[in-house]
Amino acid sequence: MDEAEETEIVRGPRGSSASTTYETLRHEILTMVLRPGEVLDEVSLSKRFGMSRSPIREAIVRLSGEGLVTVLPNRSTIVSNLDIGMLPAFLDALELTQRAVTRLAATHRTATDLEKIRTYQGKFAEYQAASNLSEMLAANYEYHMAIAEAGRNKYFAMLYGRLLDEGKRLMHMNYSFEIMPQGDGRASLADEHAEITAAIEARDADRAERLGYEHAVLFRKRVLRHVMSSELADVTVKSSG
Repeated sequence: MDEAEETEIVRGPRGSSASTTYETLRHEILTMVLRPGEVLDEVSLSKRFGMSRSPIREAIVRLSGEGLVTVLPNRSTIVSNLDIGMLPAFLDALELTQRAVTRLAATHRTATDLEKIRTYQGKFAEYQAASNLSEMLAANYEYHMAIAEAGRNKYFAMLYGRLLDEGKRLMHMNYSFEIMPQGDGRASLADEHAEITAAIEARDADRAERLGYEHAVLFRKRVLRHVMSSELADVTVKSSG
């Protein structure tokens, strides 16, 4: 049984706001609890969250605006399929942005920034050792966002955060099948994070940028190796071509 099947969908409290509904559905889509192609039925969601269909529609409109759900011509709504045709462009953007934010962090970080980076680095290593996928990926997001915020450039940080968000479904697919990637010249992702943190601590901008880039390149390799594998045959994808 995979991660998505093992994860229980938690019912929202009755009277939850449209904002809470949006946040809950968004989290479940990004973490693959709700799979690509899965139907989102307004009636069922209304019962689940204990509210009328109007706030459900509001949440769906917001999710549609982010490209996370698709409203079909027959007015039914599904979780958006993964657009494999856009993968190269996404990965290019991730690599370039990760280089920038990691370099900026090495240049501008404060002692407080470094403490936050180390905290999430440690949490990631702990969860990776325990093979706790959900917490591992949450800590990974916070680790990289702590680096982006340390760079003191809100535009890079906003762009990077969006890229990390859009990559969450890929990461859940990837690491569901390979919690501890082997090869690629590194013992583990935790070791990669330790090297990046050390470069930021030393204010070695060139090394930090290089390690950030290499970290993104390894992610590219793992994604491309798995995304078309038979193990992912049950995940609905589409092509831009």
